[in-house]
Amino acid sequence: MTQMLKARAGKITEEMEKVAIQENVDVKFIRQGVAEGTIVIPKNKNRSRSRICGIGKGLDIKVNALIGTSSDRSQAEMEARKLKAAEEAGCNSFMDLSTGGDIDAMRRQTLSLARVAVGSVPLYQAGVEAIHKYGSVVEMRPDDILDTIEKQAADGLDFMAIHSALSLDVLKTLQKTGRVTEVVSRGGSFLTGWMFHNQKENPLLEHFDRLLAIMKEYDVVFSVGDAVRPGCTADSLDQVQLKGLMLAGDLVKRALEAGVQVMVEGPGHVPLNHIESTILLQKRLCYNVPYYVLGFLAADIAPGYDHITGAIGGAYAAMCGADFLCYLTPAEHLGLPNEEDVRTGVKAIKIAAQAADIARGRKGAWDRNLQMAKARVALDMDKQIELALNSSSLLEARAKNKGNAPCVCAVCGPDCAAAAAARYFGIG
Repeated sequence: MTQMLKARAGKITEEMEKVAIQENVDVKFIRQGVAEGTIVIPKNKNRSRSRICGIGKGLDIKVNALIGTSSDRSQAEMEARKLKAAEEAGCNSFMDLSTGGDIDAMRRQTLSLARVAVGSVPLYQAGVEAIHKYGSVVEMRPDDILDTIEKQAADGLDFMAIHSALSLDVLKTLQKTGRVTEVVSRGGSFLTGWMFHNQKENPLLEHFDRLLAIMKEYDVVFSVGDAVRPGCTADSLDQVQLKGLMLAGDLVKRALEAGVQVMVEGPGHVPLNHIESTILLQKRLCYNVPYYVLGFLAADIAPGYDHITGAIGGAYAAMCGADFLCYLTPAEHLGLPNEEDVRTGVKAIKIAAQAADIARGRKGAWDRNLQMAKARVALDMDKQIELALNSSSLLEARAKNKGNAPCVCAVCGPDCAAAAAARYFGIG
């Protein structure tokens, strides 16, 4: 029985209890959210791990990182190091997006090493294997996709992005709009080619009931993949995106009726003035299930700095109601990330999540920031290091300043402005 069906039966699971403790809320609040579908707990029944998280309404914003091999770079050891770097930087989950080398072995390595939730896009493996088996992704069989989904679910994946919200009708609209970037989703492009070549409906839509049965059997959180997300700010909120979102809403309803935990994946490139409308539409059309956003990228012209662009858009999106932020790294639009790119990407989006948690009035975020302010006034460097999102920066600075001023800040020297004022106000 899935977490959702247990919650609807009035049962409180161990996972719900862990999330309630982590979020400092009543466990009945978690049970109700899971029952209604406004909260998901990614936890495959076949997998045990040390860190459980809840995603959704009334909870802290969660952060996802991406790892995985490609045909150009298939180094399991590097992916293991990236996974470790992302966990140390504070991510709540990973997605293994491997498309090169031994994909099964890579996924199983990730599952064995990760202490947090692990997701995937099963269509990537199905498409790559179809190219090797048949010579082209358009020759892929529907059973190839569904069998891959079932295999990955049985291995223990906690959530999967599956591109069911794409139809021939949506593609007809795409052909008429004159969109700048057309299809930028890799899974969406695989299916678009397959559907046009075979003149058949999306197999992930046609076989949706079988798909839900797999998700239900293993209690995998079904993430409705955004196959036609805008690939530039100029395409944001166009007819294609809205039509795909309406189809996603229909699928969310079917998933909720089946007792399957579900969230919806959102677009990447969204200008700041479209973010609030994008969130409101998704929540309204998709029954208020958790919203997982890829960024948002608020500008298109910052290659090498898209971790900053994504953090800007991500903070605003989360403040407006997004629940789950996927990081971007400095390597976005340039190539595959290395370990340092991954670490930087997670830290940037963690800052965005923290800023949104403050704006949303999350007590834990407010308390942590208040403690940091007090520690700075008190020149309590140990406490600052304990509270900092990136404690390594403070540790390095303290090592450089050893034997000099008691605080790291080099602007005021021994005449710390905060400390001087504190003496007169009785703060120190």
